[in-house]
Amino acid sequence: MYQAPRGTSDILPGEQVYWGYIRQKASAICALYGYQRIDTPTFEDARLFERSIGEETDIVEKEMYTFEDRSGDRLTLRPEGTASVCRAYVEHGMHTLPQPVRLYYDAAIFRYERPQAGRYRQHHQFGVEALGDGDPALDAEVIEMAWQFYVNLGLRGLSLNLNSIGCNSCRPAYLDSLRDYYSQHRESLCPDCKRRLSRNPLRILDCKKPSCIPFSERAPRSIDYLCRECAEHFDRLERYLVLLNLPYVVNHSLVRGLDYYTKTVFEIAPEGEIAAQATIGAGGRYDDLIEQLGGKPTPAIGFATGIERLVRNLKKQKVAVPANPSHAVFIAYLGQDAKDVAMKLASHLRNSGLSVALTFGDRSLKAQLKQANSTGVQRAVIIGDDEVRSGAVMLRDMDKGEQEMIPLDKVAEVLSQVVA
Repeated sequence: MYQAPRGTSDILPGEQVYWGYIRQKASAICALYGYQRIDTPTFEDARLFERSIGEETDIVEKEMYTFEDRSGDRLTLRPEGTASVCRAYVEHGMHTLPQPVRLYYDAAIFRYERPQAGRYRQHHQFGVEALGDGDPALDAEVIEMAWQFYVNLGLRGLSLNLNSIGCNSCRPAYLDSLRDYYSQHRESLCPDCKRRLSRNPLRILDCKKPSCIPFSERAPRSIDYLCRECAEHFDRLERYLVLLNLPYVVNHSLVRGLDYYTKTVFEIAPEGEIAAQATIGAGGRYDDLIEQLGGKPTPAIGFATGIERLVRNLKKQKVAVPANPSHAVFIAYLGQDAKDVAMKLASHLRNSGLSVALTFGDRSLKAQLKQANSTGVQRAVIIGDDEVRSGAVMLRDMDKGEQEMIPLDKVAEVLSQVVA
């Protein structure tokens, strides 16, 4: 028997209520902040992600789904959303538009990693990108947008972690200090971090292995090495967050797992979550990425959130989400002539904008009405031989159990008045 590939899952009808709820809230928050939707290809030139994410990251080294097509081109299934949006920004000349350009996406993401709770090899992200402005007030607005999105979903106990990892001017000195510090503890580090020590020591701070976490807590702090510009940017961002009444904690171990980040990085987590599954949304500034991809120097900031992880947290916190709407009308019939009338009536009612359920297979009237009760419909139309001959139907109020005869040609008019 075939099964879904490891690390993937089917989103069944019963789960769609959560997905629809999240996407509705995402669309609403984007409308409030002036973001427009963008959809990029599921696969891109592999070099796009190798250059933007960083060859020393776990994503590029271990997790990308890369293949050659029949023309010999190396392509990669999208492992994150930002690089594709930046490529589109450059390719379509969006730098000529009023800045910042505010874009959002809802897309499938592919990473070959060990499946666990809230983490899949194919998952889905909602993300936003604000491109073309370096003002720390924009950082604060993006963070506020992310925070408000989770509040609007009904998630409780949110925490905001914040840090600045500097820029290309001040980060080299910080990296040297990290190398010096971790060199003293090299033998206690995990194999991956031993390799990162010489090539990309910043990634050690992002390691979730128990052997490495205690050292990151005592490691040199990036904010102590910020240049004047980065320090002023971070100070102003903190002031704006206070102005917006957004509670935050400066987390000196927070670096994020992608090489393109500069200056601001942040993560948001709900109550009751721990370790690698804690974060539900994260992002930061990436002021050099668009230039690296061939565009003009363009500051930018964004965040992304995993939809599967949001569903998990909504269930865990027992957040009430609106149920899928049930059919408004159920048509039950008895006999072939009544079935013909029922099918024609169902088509007419649907064309009038009413949601209609109709059974097939010539079940008994009792079985049909039992099904009507189980679907939660408001009204049932019952058609039998007598009704066919008289040109009228029986209309039943499923909640009150009351019923009345109405002319067949008046059914749509009556139902439009009594069905919510």
